[in-house]
Amino acid sequence: MSEASSTPPAGAGAASGTAVALARAPAITLAESARRLAPLAWPVFVGQVSVLAFSTVDTVLVARHGATDLAALAVGAAAYVTVFIGLMGVVLALSPIAGRLFGARDLEGAGRQVHQSLWIVLVLAAAGMLLLVFPHPFLWLAKAGPEVAGKVRGYLFALAFSLPASLLFTIYRGFNTAVSRPKAVMALQIGGLALKVPLSTMLVFGWPALGVPSLGAVGCGIATAIVMWSQVALALAVLRRDPFYAPFRLFGRGLDRPDAAAIRGLLRLGLPMGVTILIEVTGFSFMALFIARAGTTAVAGHQIAANLVSLMFMMPMAMANATGTLVAQSIGARRHHEAVRLGWHGLVLGCALATLLGGAVFVLREGVVRLYSPDAAVVAAALPLVAWVAVFHLMDAVQTICAFVLRAWHIATVPMVIYAVSIWGLGLGGGYVLGFDTLGIAPPSLQGAPGFWIASTVSLVAAAAALTALLAWTSRMQRSEAAQ
Repeated sequence: MSEASSTPPAGAGAASGTAVALARAPAITLAESARRLAPLAWPVFVGQVSVLAFSTVDTVLVARHGATDLAALAVGAAAYVTVFIGLMGVVLALSPIAGRLFGARDLEGAGRQVHQSLWIVLVLAAAGMLLLVFPHPFLWLAKAGPEVAGKVRGYLFALAFSLPASLLFTIYRGFNTAVSRPKAVMALQIGGLALKVPLSTMLVFGWPALGVPSLGAVGCGIATAIVMWSQVALALAVLRRDPFYAPFRLFGRGLDRPDAAAIRGLLRLGLPMGVTILIEVTGFSFMALFIARAGTTAVAGHQIAANLVSLMFMMPMAMANATGTLVAQSIGARRHHEAVRLGWHGLVLGCALATLLGGAVFVLREGVVRLYSPDAAVVAAALPLVAWVAVFHLMDAVQTICAFVLRAWHIATVPMVIYAVSIWGLGLGGGYVLGFDTLGIAPPSLQGAPGFWIASTVSLVAAAAALTALLAWTSRMQRSEAAQ
């Protein structure tokens, strides 16, 4: 359902019982699914690339400012992502829940979920800010030197004031994803990037004529905080003034009181979602913290490879968002056969795109890495890591799309266990064994950052296989139930 055709009706009510007629409807084809997914996927892709460009811009600017600041950015970014992404995952439970309500045409019910999400954000933001203002656990894990640690503290202190805005914007993003309005999010994300680039440039390198000192990595954090609060202000204006949102009754009655049942429903899905995303991200961000022990050059090379892989990840993320949205809406409308087919079609299309993109980056990897840094030592550290990108990216696409489709079916706890075993066990644990040669069997070529990347790739293979099997089982169960 594209934005052009998603204007809600004047009234709202529960979906009627039309299971028999729907069961007789012709099955949608792969081409039809692609036509429905594309209008939802491409704005998410553009918007998420804009968001990731925040860190890409920061990485490129700080790499030219100095290796010490780049090391601080790598450690600080890993810490912030660990805190924010886990909390974001809890908030994003709004999307599959509101998506089902939107599919059932219970528009006021979807609006009430937004209000309850605001109460959840209030608590999560306070807890997250404390972790960022007092980042001692992250500094201990990274074993950062005094100079790097000081810059990390300043960077995270600035981002502590950005966190509430980022979580509030997550509500806006999750809700618009649920109601097939990704362009409303994309526009603000592109605008945020347009503001972020000059702000970061000015604060990283300074502007003596205006009395602005050179702040290095800390300047990136300040710029992000300014941009995120600007986005929240604009998001509020969009929700108030766009007539599309009027039937949801988001405004005009004050903030709803906390509803224990609604909050439990959001947390029942959101907590395992948040833990799942936290496991995935910490498996990656802790790599940076451990690799930092190998020195500035090693962690700088890892930062480049990590940023590149994250940029590529936006494509399967977009496809996963679009697929999960349509699956949730179909479930809400009681079109379960259609929901099952849409899930598998999204996975097939996502894998095809990931194969093409991963192969292209592998072939062009040396030129791509040199775009990040002219430093020969940093380039040499990054290239062995980027060599794993084709397999890494394909498996990342599989597990991400499967996870989003399963969330649309409100299945999140079993995937959480799968991620814990694969990402933390095989990925982080295996990377520690290889990277630091704790068993005395790893050859020199697998020690350090390469060992962590190899283990991380293996962990994604395991997660993708297990989640695909779980999705296949879920699909069989839904088909069996629909046939009865």
